Amino acid sequence: MVDNIIINTLSNGIRAVYLKRLGNVGFCGVAVNAGSRDEAHRYGLAHFVEHTLFKGTHRRRAWHIINRMELVGGELNAFTSKEETLVYSLFPAQHTRRALELIADLVMNSCFPHKELEKEREVVIEEIQSYRDTPSEAIYDDFEDYIFDGNALGHNILGTEDSLRQLSGIDCRRFISDLYVPENMVVFGVGNECADAFFKMAERYFSAMHHPLVRPERITPVVAQPFSHIITNDHHQTHCVVGAPTPGMHHENKYALLLLNNMLGGPGMNSLLNVAIRERRGYAYTVESAATLWSDCGLLSIYFGCDNANYRKCLKIINNTLDHLATTRLSERAISAAKNQFSGQLLVSSESLESTALSMAKGVMNFGKVSSVKEIADRIRAISADEVRNVAATIAGKCSTLTFE
Repeated sequence: MVDNIIINTLSNGIRAVYLKRLGNVGFCGVAVNAGSRDEAHRYGLAHFVEHTLFKGTHRRRAWHIINRMELVGGELNAFTSKEETLVYSLFPAQHTRRALELIADLVMNSCFPHKELEKEREVVIEEIQSYRDTPSEAIYDDFEDYIFDGNALGHNILGTEDSLRQLSGIDCRRFISDLYVPENMVVFGVGNECADAFFKMAERYFSAMHHPLVRPERITPVVAQPFSHIITNDHHQTHCVVGAPTPGMHHENKYALLLLNNMLGGPGMNSLLNVAIRERRGYAYTVESAATLWSDCGLLSIYFGCDNANYRKCLKIINNTLDHLATTRLSERAISAAKNQFSGQLLVSSESLESTALSMAKGVMNFGKVSSVKEIADRIRAISADEVRNVAATIAGKCSTLTFE
């Protein structure tokens, strides 16, 4: 038990995690260790399943599903990533049973009716087209396609219009039966009832699941040689992503990488790249860095959008910053400030009900435990300047670049 978080296992093997937290709002859902990486070349299937789960079960029509939580002031939502799908609800605290029963019905009994699939297919295709019209978002997926060329991690989570047209209800049902299974799922909740009551409700609604896991093999990507690609588009700005593959979420240098990422272009306005590119020189409005960690590998990616005239200047600043971090040991004052900032951001994030619940679910799903904010902060404070320099050295000079101009 960490910070009043209790982990249990249901009779059929589903792991469950719960945090009792006084308040007027509850949160619960299921996390599934399945995403676009597990589609076996049926591109867009994981995301399409996430959308169409809400379109009908054996006992509910789409309209009834939409209204089930909204009629009591709650919300029902879901999202898909490369390796996971989460279905969850936010609701007035007294409606945990209502939410759990509905989510269990969705993941166990969705029937993917043909008429509803055809309507939702057009919605997702519109989402794809809209996404492609936003170069600051689309460039990330194109970059991953190049970095992980030939690997399931590379393709866009949404799929393509052609791949969406080929997906059927049979594909959706098979994806559910293969991957939405006890050993691959976590039921999670935050609310004001006791943990035993939550686990009894989870047992009641999810214990009927017994089918085994059938997962396509996850193949670790081959590290691509650094590249520099330019794609000409009709945009008023130049958009660029600079990045390199990294180790994954289980690597010992994970926290040093996350700290480096936060220093480069985290959410604070005082990040190194934001100060150098935006605040001091006004070269770009947006500069951000992201460290994405999967089960067996990761990716550090730095994005900026600027006028064409400033593109080379921004790129030079990024490369010089990485080179400096890779060759120069940070002062104790500088690294202490960076660690304090990152730890503080985690503390602020921990006050979010949604962030807490989703972190719990992912912790149990990926590590079999939930680390407290204090434990994570202690790991961050233990990072040395040499560790940051060593991680930066694995990235500097090895970055690839994708540019939309």
